[in-house]
Amino acid sequence: MVFEHINLQSSDKGGGSMQDYIMQRVMEITNYIMETGFTVRQTAQVFGVSKSTVHKDVTERLPQINVNLSQEVRKILERNKSERHLRGGEATRRKYLFDEKDDQDELLVAEK
Repeated sequence: MVFEHINLQSSDKGGGSMQDYIMQRVMEITNYIMETGFTVRQTAQVFGVSKSTVHKDVTERLPQINVNLSQEVRKILERNKSERHLRGGEATRRKYLFDEKDDQDELLVAEK
């Protein structure tokens, strides 16, 4: 899914307007999440910002820019949240499989 880039020219230079670079980041993060379906954590790592920044960008700043996009991103975030326990379980399973393999290797070395 590819979304057209939205022109982010700020017409209001007074107080309360969002900085242009922040608006740009919000839209880049939004497009990235919508194209990839990545989690907040994965997106933060790609963009080199904190999870808090990504979350604030898409839950607070994005609705000020584009309500429709914010609703779409919210759906993705909610899906990711509902799948979180599955990803955590998979990580734990891999950890114990790796630990079990190490234990078996140690037994083979000890038997020699």
